[in-house]
Amino acid sequence: MIHIAEADLLAHPTRQNTLADPYATDDIFDALPPEPYKSSEYAVKPAPASHLLEDGEVLTTGDRHFEVIHTPGHSPGGIALWEKTTETLIAGDIVYDGPLVTDCYHSNMADYITSMKRLLDIPVRTIHGGHFPSFDGECLHEIIYAFLKEHDK
Repeated sequence: MIHIAEADLLAHPTRQNTLADPYATDDIFDALPPEPYKSSEYAVKPAPASHLLEDGEVLTTGDRHFEVIHTPGHSPGGIALWEKTTETLIAGDIVYDGPLVTDCYHSNMADYITSMKRLLDIPVRTIHGGHFPSFDGECLHEIIYAFLKEHDK
């Protein structure tokens, strides 16, 4: 499952369009995976979409229900998953408690700003970002307000 804006990218990945170049390097590891792993040969395998996700769609896994929130900015097909009953947001790459990457070839600052403002309206208790440790709703607001202060001019 993937948002339509990135379906072609994952159906036909390259080291460049998946950002393996320049990010998948030996420097990202505390210890390298066992051989025969080589960072220079890392590649995302093609994954044609089995389902195209839409904003507002609800995904159900047993007794859990996650609303798809389209969050373009870092990338055009970015999504977050919101579980209302637990007030949990799986944020992906739109927001995490660390330096946000806003300058990828497919990033769009206007979309990033819109997505960040949208997240402010969600009553989140726990956020699991695509990178770094999880954090709480207060920290989410601090991150977003700092981001908007820097980028929403």
